[in-house]
Amino acid sequence: MNVKTVLILLVLALATVFALVCVLLTRGRAPSTCQHRPPEQEDADAGHSLVFADLTPQELLQVVRYLRGHLGVPLVDASRAKPSDNCIASVAVQVPAKAEVLRFLDAGGARPAREALAVLHFGNQPDPNVTEYVVGPLPTPTYHRDVTVQKYGGKVPYHRRPVTGSEYTDINALIQRELSKAPHVLAACCESDGTDLIFLTTAPRGFKSGDRATWFVLFHAVTGTGYYLSPVGLEVLVEHRDLHVSRWSLRQVFYNGRYFASTRELEDAFLTNSLEVVRMRKPQADTVLGSMRPRRPPGSLGPLQYEPQGPRYSVRDNRVTYQGWSITFGMDPNSGPRLFDIRYRGERIVYELSLQEALALYGSNCPGGMSTRYLDGSFGIGRFAYELVRGLDCPYTATYMDQHYLVESETPKTNQNSLCIFEHDAAIPLRRHFSDSHSWYYGGLRKNALVIRTVSTLINYDYIWDFVFHGSGAVEVRVHATGYISSAFFHGQGTNYGNRVGPHTLGTMHLHHIHYKVDLDVDGQLNSLETQDMGYELVKDPWSLENTIERPYLRRERLEREDEAAFPLNAPMPRYLSFASTKRNKWGHPRSYRIQISSFAGEHLPVSSSMERSISWGRYQLAVTRRKDEEPTSTSVYNQNDPWTPTVAFADFIDNETITNEDLVAWISVGFLHIPHAEDVPNTVTVGNGVGFFLRPYNYFDEDPSVESPDSVYFSGEQDAGACGVNPLACLPPNAACAPQLPPFHYGGFLNLSLAPPPGGL
Repeated sequence: MNVKTVLILLVLALATVFALVCVLLTRGRAPSTCQHRPPEQEDADAGHSLVFADLTPQELLQVVRYLRGHLGVPLVDASRAKPSDNCIASVAVQVPAKAEVLRFLDAGGARPAREALAVLHFGNQPDPNVTEYVVGPLPTPTYHRDVTVQKYGGKVPYHRRPVTGSEYTDINALIQRELSKAPHVLAACCESDGTDLIFLTTAPRGFKSGDRATWFVLFHAVTGTGYYLSPVGLEVLVEHRDLHVSRWSLRQVFYNGRYFASTRELEDAFLTNSLEVVRMRKPQADTVLGSMRPRRPPGSLGPLQYEPQGPRYSVRDNRVTYQGWSITFGMDPNSGPRLFDIRYRGERIVYELSLQEALALYGSNCPGGMSTRYLDGSFGIGRFAYELVRGLDCPYTATYMDQHYLVESETPKTNQNSLCIFEHDAAIPLRRHFSDSHSWYYGGLRKNALVIRTVSTLINYDYIWDFVFHGSGAVEVRVHATGYISSAFFHGQGTNYGNRVGPHTLGTMHLHHIHYKVDLDVDGQLNSLETQDMGYELVKDPWSLENTIERPYLRRERLEREDEAAFPLNAPMPRYLSFASTKRNKWGHPRSYRIQISSFAGEHLPVSSSMERSISWGRYQLAVTRRKDEEPTSTSVYNQNDPWTPTVAFADFIDNETITNEDLVAWISVGFLHIPHAEDVPNTVTVGNGVGFFLRPYNYFDEDPSVESPDSVYFSGEQDAGACGVNPLACLPPNAACAPQLPPFHYGGFLNLSLAPPPGGL
């Protein structure tokens, strides 16, 4: 072997050693394809979305300081205010008028003034009332104006105000004093002295305008589990209308099917052996009905969704962009999640898409259950959207956003990580075809979509609110219900109102109705409502005149008036119903977006009910009206405590005005009847408990816009389907062979909670 050969072999050996060292040094590191690289793109509209933005903590504090210095009345912090005090109940953003916003967004007009809406409870004055002020401009306010009469046609009576945490605390003290008068009953029925029982509020609070008397249902309390499945059979009616807490009283008591004037009368009945007592053992944490503690140790990890090259969406301020989509998001403390200025490929499709209300209406043979009609907006759908659990409520690598609010306090609070954004692989093709005729090929498209999600915990129930944006140009809105059922004490003919789910627990039947506002602007603000459906016509066969055929044909109709466009709940409705533009697509059809509803709602409250007008939006699965600034919402937080004289009655919106070539709003109701059953224990699963609707392009485009998707797959029989250059799926193994660099798990959702939640579960 000559010297030259030796040198060559030595160089090759050194190169091999160097390569091995490099491999060893980089082993365990994520390849560059796994690095988090958010998409970089030009954004001419950067900052424009802030016209809709929720108030920051600094802005909230500025409004509080201004009000304290300019109203000229004493203000008590709402967290400790009595009904006889004045206080700031809430502060939130005042979204500018649509015309102002569009001039700014579309016509280069001035940015609208940034303002807040402040709600004040004035209990310390001769005419107690609720007053709403617009305060501005932010960040340094210099003016306020009373808008109460403008919005509601008059002052808001004081009895309509929502019940505050401070009021619940005083009610709790009253109930505890009253329970101390029945020690023998409590010991016999519940192994309790009353101090370890939890009280769940009901609503509304009476039978006529001005009433403020609430039934409270009593449950055994067990730390670390839901108390909602452990009723003790005792319910109390508290009168708390008077502005002076010392004048409140306990008006009635219910136990095991019987009514009593007081706890002392209940005690006397027990001592004289005239009371049938159901003796219940105090539940233990390891055996209590409804415990969510794991029964088995953790197993192997399940599938993990992640983006090996970082997210393909971008979030800036309150705006997210994704594959042609642009969406502005926010959260109202009362009504919950809302989206604005939804655009696809630069064209606005929806100006506003917002949750309006969530109704839960119960039936039972106990007073609390049979009278309960929760209007969750009055409790705070957005306020009670707490931190999401990474990897369970949303994918582990989702983007998490904080939400700030000021309610019942002069100090802003933050629900951190309470809204999440992620791209979702639905694990089903958006479309596909395998050709085995004429030529061999496969063509398909993965169904990836952008999801904006938040979850509200409203006493016992958890509502998962989703807004999904598809590559086909469709918007999907859906809600899933989970959490605990609300139960009643099982007695008498209880199974007429639900199913027994525990030794003394009746899962009470109830209906969920959810209401949304959809301000569609399809190719401009002026739209009309068009319907299409099918019928059969009997015709002679042209080629065989002695025979006939039932030929399907298309019925088209344009609805001219609001009354025609109000479709009663659970009644037949045209299968195709679209917001249509005056402009047409390439094929001559009006550019349109179709509304497609998926719901199995229970029956609406009879119109003859004295409180039905307060939830009259529930009469309709869909109602289309002309958009008006004076009709911004279908309900009000004041409707809960005075449903007999509703502050906002949606039925009044429908007054048969023309809806041809107008700025229109679709009001959509979805829901489901829930008859609880054994499988709702420990609590309700989301499977089968989801409803919602789609906004789908209908002749809006000239072809399916997802043809532009980078996720398309196509290969023919003559091609090598395993070649990366031919098929992007073949590129996945090297690109996704690494694990993501996951952030450490953290949860701070309990930080804003007090150690002793007020009675009523709020």
